[in-house]
Amino acid sequence: MAKKEEKSSLEFLESAEGLQHELQHEISKVQTTVEKNKFIIYGVAGALLLAVVGYFGYKYFTTSQDQEGQAKLFSTVYKFEADSNKVAATEAAKIANDFGGNTGNMANFIAGVANLKEGKYDLAVEQLKSFSSSDLLVQARAYSLIGDAYSEKKAYGDAVDYYKKASEYKANKFFTPTYMMKLATALEANKKPKEALVVYTEIVEKYAESSEAVSAKKYKAVLEGAE
Repeated sequence: MAKKEEKSSLEFLESAEGLQHELQHEISKVQTTVEKNKFIIYGVAGALLLAVVGYFGYKYFTTSQDQEGQAKLFSTVYKFEADSNKVAATEAAKIANDFGGNTGNMANFIAGVANLKEGKYDLAVEQLKSFSSSDLLVQARAYSLIGDAYSEKKAYGDAVDYYKKASEYKANKFFTPTYMMKLATALEANKKPKEALVVYTEIVEKYAESSEAVSAKKYKAVLEGAE
């Protein structure tokens, strides 16, 4: 079987274009929230995380009376964006413990991502599982990040479960193919090539215009050739 190129599981951020399309008119409100809180970081990675946090900021923080918790959380996000992951993880965890509601919820998300980047996978899983949202984007992202943590631990069965949750949550053409590729990779790692083949086939057929479809077609052919 031909060797695949390395596919990293720790892909924290996906399509910037997808985020723009999915948030649509709300992205302008996100940008306003971000600018008011003065933690603008330029570049794709920064813009994506800021948009996610800004989205929550617009939807939740503007209606919350928890000014102290909000201020601490935005300060923590600034440190996260400055790559002070260890500090951000510690501060976000404390905020999650000290404040309930939306502030504590978002703090769990930030702490989970920071700990994942720090390689503290068990803690990241615990914190990301404590996060919940019904919005279009971030819940699926949280599921995918939990899958990433399990993949890093080589707990591929658990990774499969969470990548499947991510790929099935409010499917869209921008992010779902990425989650499905992670799902297929985890299935292969978990020695379930037939199930992986089904996922690759679905990517090719349902998301033919996505960049992931090119890789999915190649990996599909490899698995079919091995049968």
